[in-house]
Amino acid sequence: MANRHLSRSIVLQALFEWDFRDKKDESITEILERDIEEFAPGLSDLSFIKNLTEGVVKKNQVLDSIILEAAPEWPLERISIIDRNILRLGLFELLFSDRSDVPPKVAINEAIELAKTFGGETSGKFVNGVLGAVYKELGEPGKDDIGKKKNQNVPREQLPVKQLVGAVVYSKHEGETYLAFVHDIFGHWTLSKGGITEGEDAEEGAKRKIKEEIGVDIEIKEKLGENEYVANNPEIGRYRKNVAYFLAEASYLPLKLEEDKGGLDDVRWFHIGEIAELNFYDDILPIITKGVKILSGGKEETEK
Repeated sequence: MANRHLSRSIVLQALFEWDFRDKKDESITEILERDIEEFAPGLSDLSFIKNLTEGVVKKNQVLDSIILEAAPEWPLERISIIDRNILRLGLFELLFSDRSDVPPKVAINEAIELAKTFGGETSGKFVNGVLGAVYKELGEPGKDDIGKKKNQNVPREQLPVKQLVGAVVYSKHEGETYLAFVHDIFGHWTLSKGGITEGEDAEEGAKRKIKEEIGVDIEIKEKLGENEYVANNPEIGRYRKNVAYFLAEASYLPLKLEEDKGGLDDVRWFHIGEIAELNFYDDILPIITKGVKILSGGKEETEK
């Protein structure tokens, strides 16, 4: 076992005990020293262990707020003690460590390995989904705590724009209408989407991304609308994500979620009459509603 991985394991055990004791009774330093003596006497990387532990504890409230914001369906008390401390540790390395020392992929992969070793059967998948989604969607939360970031004070309308595309994918099967949705680790059904490459137009990009993400070819019927929101990226700072959504038809074939798709855990066809019971994001619902109205000849089938 590499020294850094062993070091993270010791940090995790200390955080687990500290959290289990409701962060009382004895200081994290005392717990850490005891764990080092018991599990890794003679380990040379003590400064890494102490700095990582102290960093997670110092940023504890910030890290918890990120988890709460990113996973509202999973209050901290519902997340197992081991999993939430793996998330804290992984998020700290992902967002606050020196990237030349701990690249994002290393931070995420190390947290996944800890989850597989110390967590339950689904811990690895859960941690992978949360960290992947946080990094992708939030970029680098806590930016005010870690120094000046690009575009911090730039007005929204002057921020750089990243173009994404997505689709309300439907199929006609035996006289019935079905829609395809992907499910994320935060408990929402949503639309398949992604970025376009240089030289692609929006419709070409949508066809490619849907094929990659859920495994079906689509035929674009019409544009449904756009959503836009501000995101953060560790390299470029704040920027605008503009997502163009289309109504697209596909054959009623088995769906297959793209492998290693961080943040997503399922994909499924739903009969048009079932979707009123699904949990959608507020900004996605108007797009879905418009698509359903078109497919049903103007009658609004879903109301949330």
